[in-house]
This record gives sequence, structure tokens and C-alpha cells, in this order.
Amino acid sequence: MTSTPSSNLHSLAQALVCLGLCTPLLAQAETDSEPEDLPALSAASEQASVVGVSSGGYMATQLAVAWPERFSGLGVLAAGPWSCAQGSLSLALNQCMMTRRGAPSLDELEARRQRYIELEQVGSTEALSQLRAYLWHGEEDEVVEPQLGDLLAEQWQQWLASPDQLRVARSENAGHGWPIRLPSEAAPGPQEWGDCRQGGGSFLLSCDDDIAGEMLDWLYPERAASDAGESSREPEDEQGGELVAFDQSEFAVKGLADTGYVFIPEGCDAGECPVTLALHGCQMNAEAIGDTFIRYTGLNAWAAAHQQIVLYPQAESSMANPQGCWDWWGFAESTWQLSPQHDTRSGTQIGALLAMLDHLQAAPEQAD
Repeated sequence: MTSTPSSNLHSLAQALVCLGLCTPLLAQAETDSEPEDLPALSAASEQASVVGVSSGGYMATQLAVAWPERFSGLGVLAAGPWSCAQGSLSLALNQCMMTRRGAPSLDELEARRQRYIELEQVGSTEALSQLRAYLWHGEEDEVVEPQLGDLLAEQWQQWLASPDQLRVARSENAGHGWPIRLPSEAAPGPQEWGDCRQGGGSFLLSCDDDIAGEMLDWLYPERAASDAGESSREPEDEQGGELVAFDQSEFAVKGLADTGYVFIPEGCDAGECPVTLALHGCQMNAEAIGDTFIRYTGLNAWAAAHQQIVLYPQAESSMANPQGCWDWWGFAESTWQLSPQHDTRSGTQIGALLAMLDHLQAAPEQAD
């Protein structure tokens, strides 16, 4: 059942928080040393995936639709259909988070994708049809209405070659954010953990669910089956790997922060480990909540057990984007564009994210 916000004012306030139209949170991320260049790791060119939550979920879908041949899997938490905002902040607020202007038309969005295909601005329908997709939404989400998650699932049902490639998960009592299983030694606090209905200061929902493990098991079924029982670590367990800060200036475009992060399991510096791009939501970057998203989603524990590199690019807060959201409505494109290209291969942030993936997949000598 679709949850209904208690009032229009409450819904608008929630939307403003998520989209980034309010005062940004105080920065909590501190670095002890200057970040180094993103390492070239000869990562596997096959089996890359992109996952994201909220604005990061919208961006993950944009990246997968733009470059489906570069990915084998997509994971989206708490977001709506591809290209929902169509370059309009008004639509983003009123049709892609709430449906006060009615639900978005999937026929209209599909016509947009077909136009992009003709212009070679997104990948082919055939390439898109080969992905595996995992979609999650909390039924008590008051930031992005659950109905919008249903429409995203309907899009992927139309795109994928087989229903066996799609898993749609719903949590009855969960709100907006990324469900986690709390570390055994962690005490919930307002700046880190929320309960399952409210995301606290981090939008990590202590639902006692390992959504990260469930999602990656779905996206990589053969690896999950061959390594059964190996991913039963604590969510914060990073033994067997290293979390490294890197300089994002090489990939600088509007909306990107100075520093990103990458988790590298032991042995992955020798090459051939697949890569997962993990995209935070609004108010979830390191500037706002430190390393909470980077360390505690559960992604690193699965990655350490399954030899998976996890890239954590970082969006930045700015006057145009105070809450550090990813660009799913066009703010990072040129102001003179009548139709921003943020959801195409020409999108500035899409280009930067793909360049980071290219760099990880390059041999060290190629990156020099």
C-alpha cells in the first residue's frame, strides 16, 4: 500500500530536505592526510555494477541506461523511474518524490528514451535487456512515495529480457533510506543511525536487514552461491581490505566533491576484481555524515568476502545543490540548455563516474 504523508507541508519539507534546498548539515568528515590519485587496479571489465539510494538511486539508473554495456547489474533503493524529472526541478519535487501533479507517465519517459537511442545518447535496448536489477523501497517512505518505486519496477519489467533478472523487494515498516544491520558494538545515535522508520542524521535505517548483502547476492548469483557462508561478517567488518581516500579533482565536474573513497579487498591490487559503484543519497556524503555511509551499509563486508572493489564517489554541497545530491534533475548542466543532458551519455556527472570506472579497470601502466 502506498503511504500517504500526514500533510502537504510535511511532504514538502521532506522533499526539500532530500532534494537539497535547505541549509546543509555541518561537515563532519575530516582527513588526516592528502588523498592520493585513484589507483589503476586492472579491475575486471566484466561484471561491474552500480547501486544507489535516493538521489544516488536515480543516478544509478541514469548511468545504467546510458551505458548498459558497461554493467551487469543495477541496485536501486528508495527512488523512482528513470528520467522522471526530465530536467525540471518542479517535476522532481511534485511528480518524482510526491505525486501532487499526478504520477509520471511511463509512456512519455519511454518516448524520451527512444529519442535518446536515435541520437546515440543512451545504450541499446538489447544491451539494457541483459542486466540484472534489484529494486527496494520502504512502504513507509514519506520522501519518495512507494508508488514511484512501483513505476521504476514496471520500467525494468518492460526493459529486461526475462522476469528472472529482476528482484523487487519491499519492507512494510521501513521509511526512506538504506536498511542496515547495526554493528554489534554500535549504540544508535541521532547523527548516525535511525530506526527503521526514520533515518536519523544518516538515512541508514536500523531495520536489522542486510540489504547490501541481499542485493549483491542477487546481482552476482554465481559468486554468492560459490561463496555461500563467506559473507556472514559484521556490517562494519573490513578485515581483508583497505578503505582509501582518493583525489576526485582528476574527474572534476560540477557537483563533485574534492575527495572520493574506494574499498579495495586484499588481493584486488593484483587485478581482475569486479567493481561496484555505490552512490550515496542527499545528506549522505562524507561532508555531511563522515564515513557512516562509506563504512556501514554492509557493502564492504560483502566485498571483502567476495573480492569486489567498491567505489564511493562523492557529490558536494553547493549553492545550487546544498544537500550534496547527485544530479537527477539537471542542475549540473549548462544553464542555457533548454533540455539538460544529465540523463544521457553527455551528462557531466555520468561522464565523470564512467571515467572513474575506466580508471579502476585500467592497468597501472595505462594510467600513468
